[in-house]
Amino acid sequence: MKTVLFLCVENSFRSQIAEAYFNKYAPEGWTAISAGIKPAERVHPNAVRLMLEEGVDISHKKPQMMTRELQEKAEIAIIVCSGNLCPVVYAKHVEEWNMPDPAKMPLEEARKVRDAIKAKVLNLIERLKA
Repeated sequence: MKTVLFLCVENSFRSQIAEAYFNKYAPEGWTAISAGIKPAERVHPNAVRLMLEEGVDISHKKPQMMTRELQEKAEIAIIVCSGNLCPVVYAKHVEEWNMPDPAKMPLEEARKVRDAIKAKVLNLIERLKA
């Protein structure tokens, strides 16, 4: 099984959403995990709410710490955050998506970030299938 690792700072919003979308639509032989460099206590309630709108329940997920093992396991690492707090990653292939942090945004604005992440995940899946 090949792995995509989605990373951000707290692993409570953007990377959780990206992981959920990838696993929902994953091509055969692929899976996704997510992690952060300063994991939050829990997944952000708005992330849970926004994904429930998409029919995906991430309420059971728990933010986890990025480790060397996770990086080494990943075929692809995707940094979904933007700014200088984002993790540095050592993986075979690394992409930076530079998504703004939706944690403090109104739900309508956070929904736009969710939709942008979904579009990028679907594009990634298309590239993996090619």
